[in-house]
Amino acid sequence: MKLIARRKEEQQETTTVRVGDVIIGGPQLVVIAGPCAIESYDQLLSTALEVQRLGATMLRGGAYKPRTSPYSFRGKGVGGLEMLAQIKALTGLPVVTEVMDARDIERVGLVADMFQIGSRNMQNYTLLTEIGKTKHPVFLKRGLASTLEEWIYAAEYIMAEGNDQVVLCERGIRTFETYTRNTVDITAIPALKELTHLPVFLDPSHGTGKWSLVNPVGLAGVAAGADGLMIEVHPQPELALSDGDQSLNFKHFAEFMDRLRPVAKAVGREVL
Repeated sequence: MKLIARRKEEQQETTTVRVGDVIIGGPQLVVIAGPCAIESYDQLLSTALEVQRLGATMLRGGAYKPRTSPYSFRGKGVGGLEMLAQIKALTGLPVVTEVMDARDIERVGLVADMFQIGSRNMQNYTLLTEIGKTKHPVFLKRGLASTLEEWIYAAEYIMAEGNDQVVLCERGIRTFETYTRNTVDITAIPALKELTHLPVFLDPSHGTGKWSLVNPVGLAGVAAGADGLMIEVHPQPELALSDGDQSLNFKHFAEFMDRLRPVAKAVGREVL
């Protein structure tokens, strides 16, 4: 861990990562919000406008979706990227979207302000190496059953190629528990703060798989020291083509943001 390790003897501060006009790792708590998968222009536009109005500073939206079943909705691909580009131009929100294949890096990079490396690709070392050769900020999610050490070394692959703009995102790990989709490792947030100098996010949507748990678990992550949250939001989660059970509707996202502000303030963070 030559590049990612925190140098305690120098009291090294958290590295900040700039994504457009957004600074991750500073005093502002960054909220990334949007749909799991881009389904239509209207769906993405309405969600972007609403989450922006409520205080989110970045937009998420999947054009390419890795799904367990090949028969599930796997995104709109290039069409989704085109919609993302149009709505980015309208709202000014920096966007983060997943890249699944090294062959798509250039294409996705024309739209994305930040590359997302999903849980299933955390140890795709060819992809990590190629991403590391770019200057794009990277949002690296924890693998489904990865240890902190494995996750940290995945980030090291990116940084070893010259890209130090990396953000780590805890998104829950697979355990014997079946009530929730995954088991959120809150401990990972302060542990990573001790071990590394990189900003740390929490994704309580994938972490729990239940919209009703996103609020309390998200707040717990902020209290534990997370630099930001990634939240799935959909105009009509009951009709979503991907992960509707874990997505907040607009009303629930508004309630979440109202509850988030005093918790963030209590730990010295700012929320728009």
